[in-house]
Amino acid sequence: MRFLLLMLSLALSASDAIATGAGKLLATGVLTSIDGAAGGGLVPWAVIGGHADEGEWDASAALSYVDTGDFDLQAAAVAVGWSDRLELSAARLSLGLNALMRTREQDQVRLDADVVGAKVRLAGDLIYGEWPQIAAGVQWRRSRDRGLVALAGADDDQGVDVYVAASRLWLDGIAGRRTLANLTVRSTAANQLGLLGFAATRTLTLEGSLAVFLNRSVAIGAEYRSKPDELAFAPEDPWMDLFVAWFPNKHWHFTLAYVDLGSVGGVSDQRGYYLSIQGSP
Repeated sequence: MRFLLLMLSLALSASDAIATGAGKLLATGVLTSIDGAAGGGLVPWAVIGGHADEGEWDASAALSYVDTGDFDLQAAAVAVGWSDRLELSAARLSLGLNALMRTREQDQVRLDADVVGAKVRLAGDLIYGEWPQIAAGVQWRRSRDRGLVALAGADDDQGVDVYVAASRLWLDGIAGRRTLANLTVRSTAANQLGLLGFAATRTLTLEGSLAVFLNRSVAIGAEYRSKPDELAFAPEDPWMDLFVAWFPNKHWHFTLAYVDLGSVGGVSDQRGYYLSIQGSP
């Protein structure tokens, strides 16, 4: 986390190398996912966050909040992108156990986890050429509540996700509007993003996103993220959302979504709203 904050400070201070974004379309810097990587709210995409062109840095910070009534999930993230090629990110996740507190099944108020990630663009281009943009990423995750996740039956309190994503933006897509699609394949052992620890076995999961721009600054879309299901006491379902994102300029991005998280911590039918605010220099 300290390394990422240092990179963010360096990028902000290096004014001659900060992205102008002159050569990139508005919104191609996309959003910040809840675990820090650039993409949608739930799914990392092959896009490198920010509007940096070759030889430039860009940095961003985001705050996200999910509330289902029974639980709330808070996420704070920072990310640095370089030369539209490399992205470094860090996030802190915090899950409020409101439902379990009411039933007195759990004395802990919140579960916290850290995520540190890196993503590199391997091939292709988001808009031009025959191939979509393809990127590979790695995310190290650690629960900050070792004793509790062990009590819940998790095998470890930390683990590593590895993923490959492919993203494409069509300028003349659905109904003649800009359309972005993404597919991500992930190898993970994390239970609920690592908030409930990690399993001994790894699972291959699929994640996807589709967004259509109503105009140059507003997009609507949907996301799907399959999940491992390794904890006997707490079944884990796929996560889904329907979102609207507003990009008033290249410095501020706002997202509002309806989310369906399925079963969380053994409590089923977790549906609610998602709100995210992202800023960059």
